[in-house]
Amino acid sequence: MRKTIIAGNWKMNKTPSEAAELAAAIAQIQGAKCEVVICPPFVDLFYAKKAIEGSCVKLGAQNCHFKESGAFTGEISADMLIEAGCEYVIIGHSERRQYFAETDETVNLRTKAALAKGLKVIVCVGETREERENGITENVIDRQIRLGLKDLSKEEMANVVIAYEPVWAIGTGLTATNEQAEEVCKFIRGLIAKLFDADVAEETTIQYGGSMNAGNCAALLAMPNIDGGLIGGAALKPADFATIIAAGSAN
Repeated sequence: MRKTIIAGNWKMNKTPSEAAELAAAIAQIQGAKCEVVICPPFVDLFYAKKAIEGSCVKLGAQNCHFKESGAFTGEISADMLIEAGCEYVIIGHSERRQYFAETDETVNLRTKAALAKGLKVIVCVGETREERENGITENVIDRQIRLGLKDLSKEEMANVVIAYEPVWAIGTGLTATNEQAEEVCKFIRGLIAKLFDADVAEETTIQYGGSMNAGNCAALLAMPNIDGGLIGGAALKPADFATIIAAGSAN
């Protein structure tokens, strides 16, 4: 049975004191039968870690560099994340690709670096609105998966989660229909089977992201190839996040 994972990507939100308060509220959520992860900004990691101690909530980060150290102003290494208490890291989010020149090749380098240090990696893929309208969604996802997971072993894939986040649905209020999301997640699973094997594909957690919220989560998470969510805005609201966790726990 592959793991259902509900992960909150806080993006650039919450000061350290606010992060501690939010993390503490999430740590109090009861009845989770799925993996719960919070990914605060780097400056919040220490405070969030303290707030979730003793709970089932896991700590993650929003990015890491592919070098262990060096002249990379503003970047954070996998070693730094591990010592800060992180178990997960998000790699290749569309906002990193759009605003900070992240490429499929650097996604691959960062993923390898994170896995080598023992982190679990949430690799983000997704098409733009123009790409979907031009009917090349599968071509885009194929390229992102092939290049992002290049040269990974079957064993390393045990610590890789794929998050399908259509760019046109992130922070826009638009959401892929249940069928659209399922179709792409099914395609991703089939591609992983081709690149690795059927067992790896069956065991890989594939999340949906892109305006998943308390109102639409149950239907999305009921889809056979959607194994969780990478949650943005709703992850900043404990009650809404609790609803999504409950939906994830029911599948």
